Amino acid sequence: MTQDVGLLVLRAGLGAVMIAHGYNHIFGGGKIEGTARWFESLGMRPGLFHAWVASVTELGAGALLVLGALTPLAAGAVIGVMVVAWITNHRKNGFFIFRPGEGYEYVMTLALAGIALAGTGAGRISIDHAVGIFWPVGWGSFAVGVIAGLVGAAGLLAVSWRPSH
Repeated sequence: MTQDVGLLVLRAGLGAVMIAHGYNHIFGGGKIEGTARWFESLGMRPGLFHAWVASVTELGAGALLVLGALTPLAAGAVIGVMVVAWITNHRKNGFFIFRPGEGYEYVMTLALAGIALAGTGAGRISIDHAVGIFWPVGWGSFAVGVIAGLVGAAGLLAVSWRPSH
């Protein structure tokens, strides 16, 4: 049972972080238009489309994680969004988040948490367990999350990332 509580804490924490990110991209600071300008500056074209895709993905994945529903797919969404952020914005700034431009330690940690949840599943305190979706957890669930995240990120970058430098 302690493992299930631990997974609930991990899921809820990661889900809350993702919801906060999505909400902030839409309603915080420069709102969705500011997020779109920032995405354009990173080379994501068109910026407004990608601002909405990232924001809605973060909100949806976060909510699913909090509920423990479709956990490998939600984890894959986290992996995908964080890999794109890592490559487009954070990798050139070194490891530490407190460095100028923000290093990649934070997005790497979120991506690794997504990978972990794809492999462990949501636990027994979840909708997945209650209705038998992605339960029992196995290599198939792990593969769904990791492959969805990495293939989604690679496809998005291949089609839409056009950095100017």
